[in-house]
Order: sequence, then C-alpha cells, then structure tokens
Amino acid sequence: MENSELLNLEEFLPYRLSVLSNTVSRGISAAYVDRFGLSIREWRIIAVLGRYPGLSAAEIVKLTAMDKVAVSRAVSRLTGKGRLTRSLSDADKRRSVLVLSKEGKRLFEQISPLAKSYEKRLLKCLAREDQDRLSDILDNLQRRARALHAPD
Repeated sequence: MENSELLNLEEFLPYRLSVLSNTVSRGISAAYVDRFGLSIREWRIIAVLGRYPGLSAAEIVKLTAMDKVAVSRAVSRLTGKGRLTRSLSDADKRRSVLVLSKEGKRLFEQISPLAKSYEKRLLKCLAREDQDRLSDILDNLQRRARALHAPD
C-alpha cells in the first residue's frame, strides 16, 4: 500500500470535525456546567426545546444526532430536576412530548447569551464573509453526510 493511501488522521476531515466539536463543546460548557449544573447533552436538549418546544425524545435524537440512550438519560435527569415536563400530545395520545418548565426556560434565557457570546468570540478570527462561507460549507457537508447515510 502506498503512503498516499494510508490515513493521515490529522488531515482526515471526520476526525478534525470531531476534535473541533469536542473542543468547542468543552469550551462553551465551562459557561454552564459549574454555574448551572448541566451536562453538554442536557444543555443541547434545553437549547433544542427552547427553539422547538413540544418535541418527542425521538425527534430530539433525530434533530441533534445524539445517541438515543444519552438523550433518554439526559431527559430523565432534566425531568427529575424540574427543568422539563413530559405530557401526551394533544394530536396523538400515544406520543409523549417534552417542553421546558419555568426553570428550564429560565436556564435557556440565562445560558443563551453566554452561548452566543462564546460563538462570537470563536468566530472573531474569521472575516464576516468567511463566517458566511463556513456556514454554507457546513450546510453542504451536512446534506451530503445525510445523503450518504440514506438507504439506496
């Protein structure tokens, strides 16, 4: 096998994206783990439900690409701490939906500006047009990754 065919991990896009994601998540989580007692997964669920109230756990899994078991555990912790409420859907009584409680909404409103500030500081190294291009590139890669996973 030629050297050009061997995987150079430091240049392998999936690896680089994973490392970047983990680094960014750890950096931003410093703003809410200690101060608010939330894990990264719990914050993601609060953020998603803050934007899209009334989702099921399965819909959160799909939207966030988080592991089903991890979402289930985080939802249980958030519900147990009074940050989420679970109820049956009005449209389909077999479907359980999640919404932020008053405490959950308060956390969402407190953490959102911290998250936005972190994002602004992170992106400060890029010109505005590069930020826009990065967003387009990420959208394109997400669509392509989904297409590659779609059944034939």
